Amino acid sequence: MKRLPTIGCAVLALLAPVATSGVEIVGEAGSEFSAFDQGPWVFRAYDWTPESLREIASYFDHVGFDRDGGFVRIHVDDPEERDRLLGVGLRIEVDAELTRLVRWVQAQFDAGAESLSQIPGFECYRTVEETLATGAALAAQNPTLATWIDLGDSWEKLFPGHGGPGYDLRVLRLTNSGVPGPKPDLLALGAIHAREYTTAELVTRFAEELVAGYGNDPDTTWLLDHHEIHLVVQTNPDGRKRAETGLSWRKNADNDFCVDTNDRGVDLNRNFDFQWDCCGGSSSDPCSFSFHGPSARSEPESIVVMDYMDAIFPDQRPDDLTTPAPDDSEGLFLDFHAFGEIMLSSWGFTTTDPPNGPEILTLARKYTFFPGYEAILGSLGTVDGATKDYAYGRLGVPGYTVELGTDFFQECEDFETTILPGNLAALHHIAKNVRAPYVTPSGPDTVDPTLSASTVEPGEPVTLTATVDDTRYNTPSEPTQPIAAAEAYFDVPPWNGGTPIAMIASDGTFDSTVEAVEVELDTTALEPGRHLLFARGQDSSGTFGAVSAQFLDIVSRPIFADGFESGDTSAWSVTVP
Repeated sequence: MKRLPTIGCAVLALLAPVATSGVEIVGEAGSEFSAFDQGPWVFRAYDWTPESLREIASYFDHVGFDRDGGFVRIHVDDPEERDRLLGVGLRIEVDAELTRLVRWVQAQFDAGAESLSQIPGFECYRTVEETLATGAALAAQNPTLATWIDLGDSWEKLFPGHGGPGYDLRVLRLTNSGVPGPKPDLLALGAIHAREYTTAELVTRFAEELVAGYGNDPDTTWLLDHHEIHLVVQTNPDGRKRAETGLSWRKNADNDFCVDTNDRGVDLNRNFDFQWDCCGGSSSDPCSFSFHGPSARSEPESIVVMDYMDAIFPDQRPDDLTTPAPDDSEGLFLDFHAFGEIMLSSWGFTTTDPPNGPEILTLARKYTFFPGYEAILGSLGTVDGATKDYAYGRLGVPGYTVELGTDFFQECEDFETTILPGNLAALHHIAKNVRAPYVTPSGPDTVDPTLSASTVEPGEPVTLTATVDDTRYNTPSEPTQPIAAAEAYFDVPPWNGGTPIAMIASDGTFDSTVEAVEVELDTTALEPGRHLLFARGQDSSGTFGAVSAQFLDIVSRPIFADGFESGDTSAWSVTVP
């Protein structure tokens, strides 16, 4: 298995023309790379069709779209993979700048960088040990919000003596334990494919933001009061540790297959027990990067994730391929991968749409609004035994694969400035939808709820304003409706029986897909202290969107102006006759 590093911004450099079995390889004479050396490369493929794209994606699993250039970008490890790509019959070229970066980082590892404590050249990504230490510290320092749960052991910990010590497989459970449930659940996985650096770091940063935001950010506060968020930050730690040395390691470290090679292991995202090995979306070759294992549920890493999913999510639909989950289903499952800037959904093993197809796609379009990714129903290529299909097929929970960025080993600048902000915003927003994931995403978002004053005395009126927007999707193809109503709630949210307070359209009429709304609120009955104000909007189809919130602090009016009540006697004076 070759060592593969980062690809960054695309700079076009082409190769000299070569003819191979009717395949056109275009280029520029004098390039430093050849499409026929030993690799690795980053190729661009042009003139693709949906059929050829599906063929490419079924084998390579990760393809990136360049919307402006009209090509797909493919990370190719070795001559065998290159020949597979050439056999598709597309016009291709080597992206010289990206290939140069791939090979540069490989050279850093070959020079001995694997002995360093950090990932050389990628300081923004924590190692396995650093990631797990972060999860443990968050739980230790915030015991009412975070629990660090041991799910089981990785393959190498169960079977020592195969090159690494192995690891505990952990999930970070985030919720305010002081607020009773039941609560709907969001589960997110990082790094199930080892070489995809961005995924574990994104999930870890999300955890840190949630904990830091509790009590400081109103939306984060109600999310942790009323939801549970479960984060498996390192789903494949044995494989990830190998990827941190520069190896293009994808699978786990199971040494029972393709023994004692860098191609050993099982693709954990082909090992789940729903439509396993059904449809040509995985491989029976033990040395293949998509080897599905000897049986479904054969690997300890996939077993513990499936068991945990079964424990936190209710079973909301039969295991057939035609019965939809009911509208009142709860929960959401996200599996983060790299690369492709796309959000994929069920089904992966067939081109037939799942029974909740329109609703599943709507939720994906809501997520991809924030990072600007594409959202599709299904997968680019055939995938069987995958996590997202287990979530939906077994449990009725909408499941997604989110492909981050443009490379497995993404440059830190790209991660920090592009991938992280958009996807963190998407995670914070999509977490609001887990109570009714097949309904709420089709309703309008309530954006920027703002109070005329954040601190008032009891009885002092305060005005709440917001924007209610039914258009926040990544595509104009998603149906939108005019706003029909908006409402606010003090402290008790609508799902707990709170009392709605009607808001009005600021222009006097609800008649647009985006409306400014407002209401003057009476604070007379509010006790001193901090209160949460919830706001939500409804469109003309009758659907309410996600709730947004704002803090309101009520302070007591002093009874005595001279400080008697507070005990401050500095202003007192005595007149002696």
